[in-house]
Amino acid sequence: MQRFALIGAGFIGSVHAANLAAHRGIDFALVFDVDRARAEAVAAEHGARAAASLDEVFDPGAIDAVLIASSTDTHAENLRRAADAGIAAFVEKPIDLDLAAARETVAYVEASGIPAMVDFNRRFDRDHGELQRLVRQGAVGAVELVQLTSRGPASPPLDYVRVSGGQMRDQTVHFFDLARWITGEDPVEVFVAGSALADPRIEQFGDVDTSVATLRLAGGGLIQIDSVRRTGYGYDERIEVMGAAGLVESRRQQAGNVVRYSSRDAVADGLHAGWFERVRSTYAAALASFVTSLDDGTTPAVTLEDGLKAQAIAEAAAASLRSGRPEHVVYDAPLLKRTRM
Repeated sequence: MQRFALIGAGFIGSVHAANLAAHRGIDFALVFDVDRARAEAVAAEHGARAAASLDEVFDPGAIDAVLIASSTDTHAENLRRAADAGIAAFVEKPIDLDLAAARETVAYVEASGIPAMVDFNRRFDRDHGELQRLVRQGAVGAVELVQLTSRGPASPPLDYVRVSGGQMRDQTVHFFDLARWITGEDPVEVFVAGSALADPRIEQFGDVDTSVATLRLAGGGLIQIDSVRRTGYGYDERIEVMGAAGLVESRRQQAGNVVRYSSRDAVADGLHAGWFERVRSTYAAALASFVTSLDDGTTPAVTLEDGLKAQAIAEAAAASLRSGRPEHVVYDAPLLKRTRM
């Protein structure tokens, strides 16, 4: 049994708490949150104990692994504390909103040798996984064009937008990671056009809510990602990969598969109401993958280097949004090893 502690008892923390408690290979021991009452509520719900301090969490005599779901500005610090304690770490993205600080943190954690994984959970979507497998097996031949869609149902609160890092770093970064994982290649250039259409007030933060990013692969293949914060029809996520030999698609998913027919029309179920309803199962699958890697002593499926590379693309995308021209993606090779995507 892997003894886990959870840091962060907010919305995502509560999602992880349920998955920690449900996993048969996990002893869900501790919950810590700066809001003690919130930590106690989550711990009581799942049979864990609320930790009085982070010193309890980072005790290698009591804890084997920590799941970091705290506020973004604490991710890097908690990763470093895990490294110092010799405790494995599973962390929500990003490692740090500042790419340079994220790189320094990754170098520090790698030097410690602890297992660490970034929660790019969409890699664990069943349909996306099958699409990736087929593409890597050569089902479409050489990849020529990839289309990814990320369209959320509602604009987030302005208070969230203010600290999120912007659409490229917060929303689209998941699809930058998917693009790398699916193609097995690192994009070399990105161009982004965007507008604030759903809520013009976000322009005060230099952000957009509707954007199209075009990425170029070293071999000339192209990737297009359209990201929307607000739709009028539910949550829409899909991927299409075209190559010289054909096409493979991970389709948008409906909330159900019942169609009601009458003499005049047919009415089908709509899309999921929100992003979480669509991807809920991927959080448990990502955690299960991490636990398996700990049990087997293998490299986690999504490494910290993977997190850095997706973030490097996001930084170039944000720069392109500001400059209005294509930007080269700088991966900073001295700090990055060749990763298994």
